Amino acid sequence: MPTTISYGKLNVPLYRTYARPLDRSMAVPESGFTGRSNVLFAAEIDVEVFGDNFLAAYTEGDNRHVVATDSMKNFILRQALAFEGATLEELIDLLGRRLLARYEVMQAVRVTGRALPFAPARLPHGELSDVLYRYVPGDYATASLAFERNGADIRLTDHECGWCDLRLLKVTGSAFTRFVRDEYTTLPERGDRPLFIRLDLHWRYRDVADMLDRTRGHYIAPEQMRDIVQTVFHEFVSESIQHLVYEIGSRVLRRCPYLGEVRFAAQNHTPDPVAESEDDPRVKVYSAPFPAFGLIKLRLAADEHNA
Repeated sequence: MPTTISYGKLNVPLYRTYARPLDRSMAVPESGFTGRSNVLFAAEIDVEVFGDNFLAAYTEGDNRHVVATDSMKNFILRQALAFEGATLEELIDLLGRRLLARYEVMQAVRVTGRALPFAPARLPHGELSDVLYRYVPGDYATASLAFERNGADIRLTDHECGWCDLRLLKVTGSAFTRFVRDEYTTLPERGDRPLFIRLDLHWRYRDVADMLDRTRGHYIAPEQMRDIVQTVFHEFVSESIQHLVYEIGSRVLRRCPYLGEVRFAAQNHTPDPVAESEDDPRVKVYSAPFPAFGLIKLRLAADEHNA
């Protein structure tokens, strides 16, 4: 019977100190991000290995071609010491290529990384520490690159960068009206409402060299993408979350002509109104909504969007 198999290692944490600083990315008007020191470069790494060379481990219990996932973990950590780049994408590129170079039994791999959200701590006199970091739970950068063996060559076959779990709430400047109403509709129309979203944003480059060779000046840092999203969310008066994410995507593609596509997955966590002041209609109380959340997705391909 046709069989597709893969296996790997998840959530390998690494804390690399004094990586190369990130000091080169394209200029983005919506962002004041100018780089990061990378005194602490922290990430979690996943590896997924593909190929039928280790099928016998499944069908016969024969592990002679199986690379232990513990070995993968150790490989990742040792290679992080040799890492000379400055971005998560560059680290993943290094790991994917070296895994295939080291283990011929692997036919293809996908390596995914998530930046661990540490930020420099602010000291008593206001300056930022260059050695003390605090963990800031919340949104984070991510990237995933896929590689396969092509004869003697190792080829990058797919990539995707992202910023995930961004949570934004604004108290005014959003509406949802004129939607379909029938016997199942209980939601009132709201001409102005607070809007609370959780957003995952992902993007691909037209040319992966723009992602990996920062000397070309076309690399966009994940922090800059986050800032574009926040700026549009603040400025734009939307008629729906669909309206909002389309405007964000359009702004991203205008700012970053070197991207091939951008996609969104947004959850609607907008709170429900409870009470309103009789003296000032701006003063209101809201509470968490029923725990079932609307999901809005959008993919914008640059060539199609600009056609």
